[in-house]
Amino acid sequence: MAEKRKSVARGLDTPRTARTRWMPRLSPNPDAFGQATEKFARFMGTPQFLVWMTVFCVVWLLWNTWGPEPLRFDSVALGFTLLTLMLSLQASYAAPLLLLAQNRQDDRDRVAMRQDRERAERNLLDTEYLTREIAELRIALREVATRDYVRSEIRGLLEELLEAEGRDDGGRRSRGREGSR
Repeated sequence: MAEKRKSVARGLDTPRTARTRWMPRLSPNPDAFGQATEKFARFMGTPQFLVWMTVFCVVWLLWNTWGPEPLRFDSVALGFTLLTLMLSLQASYAAPLLLLAQNRQDDRDRVAMRQDRERAERNLLDTEYLTREIAELRIALREVATRDYVRSEIRGLLEELLEAEGRDDGGRRSRGREGSR
C-alpha cells in the first residue's frame, strides 16, 4: 500500500511527456486573415463581382438546360439543386467574412475617434494656454510705458529744464546789473 502511494506521488512529481498530434495545430495570422476578408468584402461590393456572378449563373443555367444531355450535371427537373446549394454555400461564407471586415473597420474607426478626441483635447489645452498668455501680455503691456507717454514725459522734462535754465539765466543777468551799479 505504501509502495502504491509512493508510485502515485512520483507520478505527480514528474511532468507528462508531450502528446503527439495526428494533425498539426493551425494558427493563422489573424491580421493576414483579416486583410484577406477585407479584400474579399471589397470585391463583393463591386459591380465587377455582380457581373461575374451573373455570367457564372447564366452559363450554369444555359449549360444545364440546353447543353449535351450526358454532360449536364444539374437537373432542370429538380430546380437546379446544385446551383442553389453553391449559392447558399457562398452566402453562408460571405456573411461571416463581411462581418469580420466590418469588425476590423469598427476597430479602426474606434482608434481614429480616440485619436481625434485626444487631439481635440490637446488643441483645447493649447488654446487655453495661449489665451492665458495673451491675457498676461495685455496686463503687462498696461504697465509698460508707451511711446507717446515717454515722449510727453521727455517734453515735460525738457520744458522744465528750459524754464529752470531760463530762470538761472534771468537771475544771473539781474545780479550782473546789480553788481555793475
